[in-house]
Amino acid sequence: MHQRRPAPPPIIKPATMAFLVGLLTLICTSFYSLAIQWRELFTVDAVRSSVEFLRGFAPPELAWHFLVKVAQGTLETLSMSALGTGIAFVCGIALALPASSRFGATTRLMIRLALNILRSIPELVWALILLIAAGLGPFAGTLALAVHTTGVLGRLFADALENLPTAPEATLRINGAKPMAAFFYAALPQILPQLMSYTLYRWENNIRAAAILGIVGAGGLGQMLKYHLSLFQMQQAATVIIAMLLLITLVDGTSFRLRRKLTSH
Repeated sequence: MHQRRPAPPPIIKPATMAFLVGLLTLICTSFYSLAIQWRELFTVDAVRSSVEFLRGFAPPELAWHFLVKVAQGTLETLSMSALGTGIAFVCGIALALPASSRFGATTRLMIRLALNILRSIPELVWALILLIAAGLGPFAGTLALAVHTTGVLGRLFADALENLPTAPEATLRINGAKPMAAFFYAALPQILPQLMSYTLYRWENNIRAAAILGIVGAGGLGQMLKYHLSLFQMQQAATVIIAMLLLITLVDGTSFRLRRKLTSH
């Protein structure tokens, strides 16, 4: 007797198919529910008004005194992102230890809940909250970046620690090493390149966020952009936008090269 060959597994699982159908339904419902007049985007008047609006940005303002202000705003934005990411790196490691089941299941659940709350609130909302306590300026923006990024990095660091092989750390503990000493000598060196890669990637995101946080008064290039746009000074705004693009491109390139070096070993 010939044995029946087992039926090949489905290309798409039923649960995946149901999710895709639900997602497609949501997209179609969104197009239907939103009163978007697509035809008006391609009319002659729309094209003409768009061209006139873009002409207002040319040529960018290149006066020396204004370029100095833009350079100061650029350094302020860079400092906000770097300091906020650095604070989040330290706090993320500190919170990742209890969030990775090293101090019991109850502590893990509580810390992970706190990390989820921190990262679920966007940087812009944190900035609006912290502006009340810290006032206008880059200090509130830095704190907003640090708080949100702590939630993101803390969760990533905790997952990395939980997936780490426990044999090297357990060996040191058996030979009399204290828990923190075993962590710093056995666990941390194994995952440090991965942690740094996560941190550099978040730095890229924080550069973009820092440039936007200034719109609510948190300093940097975003605050300059809001000021000049509110006064319809389009040429000055164009210079600020160009500075934003150059800064983001520079940081993205630097971070990408550093992450490649860290992950190539």
